[in-house]
Amino acid sequence: MTETDPSPAKPRPSAASLKLPWKTRISVAALSAVTDFCRRSNGSLNRSLLSLLDARSPATATPVRGVRTADVTVDPSRNLWFRLFVPSSSESLPVIVFFHGGGFAFLSPDSRIYDAVCRRICRKIPALVLSVNYRRSPEHRYPAPYDDGADVLRFLDGDGLATADAAAAGLADLSSCFLAGDSAGANIAHHMGRRWAAGSWERIRLAGMVLIQPFFGGEERTEAELRLTKAPVVSVERTDWMWRAFLPEGADRDHEAANPFGPRAEGELEAALPEAMVVVGGFDPLQDWQRRYYEGLRARGRAARLVEYPQAMHAFYAFPEIKESAIVLDEIKGFIDGLRVRSTTTGQKDGDAGDENQ
Repeated sequence: MTETDPSPAKPRPSAASLKLPWKTRISVAALSAVTDFCRRSNGSLNRSLLSLLDARSPATATPVRGVRTADVTVDPSRNLWFRLFVPSSSESLPVIVFFHGGGFAFLSPDSRIYDAVCRRICRKIPALVLSVNYRRSPEHRYPAPYDDGADVLRFLDGDGLATADAAAAGLADLSSCFLAGDSAGANIAHHMGRRWAAGSWERIRLAGMVLIQPFFGGEERTEAELRLTKAPVVSVERTDWMWRAFLPEGADRDHEAANPFGPRAEGELEAALPEAMVVVGGFDPLQDWQRRYYEGLRARGRAARLVEYPQAMHAFYAFPEIKESAIVLDEIKGFIDGLRVRSTTTGQKDGDAGDENQ
């Protein structure tokens, strides 16, 4: 018989107890106001107004703090392109295919906030970063962003990068590629990992996936969703709108795109799915779904690492003034460096399970 602790359970924090720098509070308030103001109750989005309010950063052919950028077109008919981030380096570099967040509906690779995020990743690792401009909902529902992501991988697997930027292609180690993303972008990264694992590829080898606070969900309301109703950035009302705008007409949140290990998930998880690093924040209403995703990977024998920041809100990594934003970059670097070393002794597709829960 196991003895129980007679002391009462420590209450979990509410959104009101989150402490943020004043600069972050102002930025989050502005971001939330823009997204709420541009969303319409009928499920549409005022894209024209949003384009005026979304601050953009141009590509810079001349390096800025050791990183140059270029916008590379993959398919002009659907405005499929990526922003390429190249660090000042003469060594072979891992390649990170990055998918930005924004609930499948908002932001882009040239949005100022994501241009800055990808510059930091590019410089820190260092790595070539391809930030994908996938089609957004509600104009383009599931599976449009997944199809776009797959086509960027095919572009990279062929001679696309060499044609677009020979200097960058000369640095790219395509045997050491990573998928990465935050929020909805991390959702896309998961589904891209499955497509890669199920496909046939000539040059690309995926070594791992970095899923920062992935946007998953379901019909159930979890404890964190109910407790953190007033959390910054993410709320049940906002995420419900985003799922309705993205999922197929008539689908609910237990669709496999939203709930990958839920009641409507189809098929077995591919054995070659690369190892995943899953980042969770203690003030993120989506945290229960993120932990279930990690647990789902582990239960199916897939390698995964869980990294938790108890004092972090959703999207904390995008705000340099938050101390955890620098710490998570160190974690990502360690994850990528470790898998690059390991990949030199493994085959093209290996799904050996491992675990590191931090």
